[in-house]
Parts: sequence; C-alpha cells; structure tokens
Amino acid sequence: MSEQTGPERRIVVGVDGSPASVDALRWAVGQARVQGAVVEALIAWQHPMATAWTVPIEAYEGLPGIARKTLDDSVREVTGPDAPVGIRTRVQEGGAAECLLDAARGAELLVVGSRGHGGFTGALLGSVGQHCVQHAPCPVVVVRHPKA
Repeated sequence: MSEQTGPERRIVVGVDGSPASVDALRWAVGQARVQGAVVEALIAWQHPMATAWTVPIEAYEGLPGIARKTLDDSVREVTGPDAPVGIRTRVQEGGAAECLLDAARGAELLVVGSRGHGGFTGALLGSVGQHCVQHAPCPVVVVRHPKA
C-alpha cells in the first residue's frame, strides 16, 4: 500500500445538469481514478438579473436547493451507489465561470462541458467554457456531448 505525500490532487468539474456537464463529470471521475485524485463537482447559482421588471427575491429562495438537487442527481447518474473515487460536491452562489476559476486554484485540472443550459444552441463552446479556457490557473479539459 502506498502513501500519498504532498498536497491532495483535485480535479474540479463544473456541473449544471446539462448532458455535456454530466459527460464532463463522467470524464473527470475516470481521470481521477487514473491520477489518484478526488473530484470536486461544483454547481454555481445566482439570482437572475431583471431589468424591465422587478421580481420579488422570495421567488428565488429555492435556487440553492434546486442547484443541490441538480448536482446530487448528476453525481448519482454518473457514479451510481458506489463512487469509484472520492467526490466532493459544492453548491456556490455566484457566476459559474468565476466560481469555477476560483475552485480551480491548486487543482490538477478543470473540466467543463462544451455547452451548458444557456446561450446559443449552435455555439461550439459556451461562454462559461470559453471564459474558463482563457483564464484558468490550471489545464482545462472541455468535454463535448455527442449531440451538442
């Protein structure tokens, strides 16, 4: 049995429940097995910005819970009841790109899906992925969903 010395190896992966993010999580879990790393699966949420009307803040009180359920469901879909590697989940308030970049400090890799739920359906790379590719403090892997 070998003992790991030094800092823990982490692979950070962005999850938003989209097919591409589930594929990214699946890829990250496989890579973590190879590298002996833990997976840090992160979902970010934020209150929508409304410019033409005002929506009461109470209408968005459930967003953290929805984000938690989306993340937990995605992890369960990928790993089943027995995760083959250590997986930490984190629900964080803020913009997805900023939260992922912050979490990626000190990580081995940052993994994102090619496109999430927002944006333009014809785009090859979503805005979050593009921002992460350009600004990440570690290598970035972009996983493309076959039907994206």
